[in-house]
Amino acid sequence: MKQLSDLDTGYLLGLLVGEGHFGGDGRQPQVTLRMHTRHEGLFRWLERTVAGSVLYGPYHHGGRSYLQWMARGRALREIVVPLVARHRALLDEHTLERFLAMCSAYRIPLEAEEDGAVVGDVGGDRGAEAEALAQDPEDEPQDEDVEVRRRGQPVTRVLEVEAGPQE
Repeated sequence: MKQLSDLDTGYLLGLLVGEGHFGGDGRQPQVTLRMHTRHEGLFRWLERTVAGSVLYGPYHHGGRSYLQWMARGRALREIVVPLVARHRALLDEHTLERFLAMCSAYRIPLEAEEDGAVVGDVGGDRGAEAEALAQDPEDEPQDEDVEVRRRGQPVTRVLEVEAGPQE
């Protein structure tokens, strides 16, 4: 994978925090972004930036037109998860919980990068220490949203990540 600039890294993390869904279909983990078709340029950037990710759509349903981007398999395990894990000190609590729940449910190891640096780490303290995954059964991911996929694909469970303050 090519090294992302700090700007690209921040942009990708912002998209994942604001619009991302960390979850899976019961067999494999996935990170999904779904937005209006007017954001096609952004989705094309995601395809170029995260090698192996896939763009689906456009879909037209209920008066809405949208595209859906997914990172699964190697794209998820070798690009997205290490990137998010490396910068998890920047994530809000809700997003971090969703990310860790996905990693726990699908047994994705969170290995530290060699340099351990975090974007914006101008002080040189090399970022926050890694946190251990929760082992409490109450911390298991909950099904919050069910998405029916088109073209004969199976029903997929998606964990929603909401932007904005928590209640």
